Amino acid sequence: MKVLVDGTSLDLKDGATLGDALSQASTKPAVGAIVGIVKGRGEKSLQTNSYWLSTTKGKIRIELLDTDLQKIWHNSVDKIKESEVRWASSDAVAFGPFTSPIAWDRVAHEYNRWEIALGAAGFDPGKTQLIFVRKRHTSVYGSPANGGVFARVVGGKNTLDRLEKDDRIIGVEPIVEWEDLTEKMATTDLALPLAEGMEIYTRFEVELVEDAPLGAEFFMALTRDGVFKVDSISSSYISSDMLLTEPIKFEHREPRLEGAVTVRTSGRGLGRVFIYKADRTSNMGHSVVGKVTSGMDMIKLAGPGHLLTVKVKPDRIMLMGSGLDQALAAMKDREIETQVEGYTGDDAVVVNQDPAATMSILKDNKVRLTSIPANRLVSIELYDQLAPKTLDYFRHVTGLKERPVGPMPVYFVYENTVLFKPAIEATSYKEILPENKPTGPVPAGSIGISNQVAKKIGFVGVRLVEDKRYGPSGEKFEATNIIGRVLDPEKLKDVKEDEVVYVREVRK
Repeated sequence: MKVLVDGTSLDLKDGATLGDALSQASTKPAVGAIVGIVKGRGEKSLQTNSYWLSTTKGKIRIELLDTDLQKIWHNSVDKIKESEVRWASSDAVAFGPFTSPIAWDRVAHEYNRWEIALGAAGFDPGKTQLIFVRKRHTSVYGSPANGGVFARVVGGKNTLDRLEKDDRIIGVEPIVEWEDLTEKMATTDLALPLAEGMEIYTRFEVELVEDAPLGAEFFMALTRDGVFKVDSISSSYISSDMLLTEPIKFEHREPRLEGAVTVRTSGRGLGRVFIYKADRTSNMGHSVVGKVTSGMDMIKLAGPGHLLTVKVKPDRIMLMGSGLDQALAAMKDREIETQVEGYTGDDAVVVNQDPAATMSILKDNKVRLTSIPANRLVSIELYDQLAPKTLDYFRHVTGLKERPVGPMPVYFVYENTVLFKPAIEATSYKEILPENKPTGPVPAGSIGISNQVAKKIGFVGVRLVEDKRYGPSGEKFEATNIIGRVLDPEKLKDVKEDEVVYVREVRK
């Protein structure tokens, strides 16, 4: 039997399972991620009245009207691909030519904005054109008696306004409404038996927008483990709250067409990332940062709590935490000019990069790295299940939400205790309520944060010896939230005040 895996056709033995198909396709979803399965699309595809036209300026979505002219469209789709702009004006733009049995006349007709008509250039059916109306006007296009209107533009309207001479149509893709599909499901069961004609989707792919470098990096941070966690869904989008409340700058406005990836940059839901299943207008609170280029069926299948495997283009440039030699080799492979500041010994590790955003590095083709000795990079383990709210504050002030390495400035050192004051003051908008307070001796190496019971809220402390009375930040137990532990506490024994210690989270 034949099945499709991420668009590639495979021949499988009867009785083959989902695991067999994935093995033959040499693809492996992320741990815990769903696989999408669709069956019965072919017949519906032939009946659809909705299409995406891919042009050299972007995509346009059209819907056919219920007229006899539909037959000309269906019979001419293959000819329409690769057709060019024959002429363009403020009134309309025409693509063609192609041959059709159009019954033309010489009468002027009135056309409305967003209509699409068939016309015969020079009243020759061998020079049939698609005429996209940009504004209301009256003209003679060699159209049938009813004006030749057979469709309307319903998506990508800004693309229509930007079309000009030398642009062309590079693809025509039928759109199957999701509700029309006979069978669809999301599963993690690799033993699931397959049937003839099934379409299997293991991932979706996103191409990021050059005009939104900060937002693109935000999305890369959200998906740095190769997964997109779905927190909520609606009829028009799925969204993830992994970076909720993290500030992000508005950069790029355009309509939120199907497949658009946006970041909420203001108001309620700041930092929430959306992927659209249906077209919506642009919004000043949503910065468009990318577009889904394949795997939209995964988006439409997803439900709350699902993990989706994602491939992001371009690959993220995140060198922080890497050995300096490794980072320099990676940049050499990508032909990116690299400067280094700080320690350059054999054991050097990168703790900062400038620019921080991948798109900015690629645009200028250069990056500046800051490196330190490996014995000054401290590894930590964090207790997500025990102190989730306090860790939201900690990862925010250290930058560990978006990067693998973060700074912790040393504020005070005394009696086997190191106290850190975050560089970002966030206690005014991040609550640190009592959470995971010690109930007995605090083990050496524990990381604590002073909560709202303390006089000095938000300080981070590490105690290098066990303590039976005070938390790592020097506060009493009721004023201390334990968030994790230092895996190599010996690296903190000789730190000095005003020194910056860099920490790297080790995930299990």
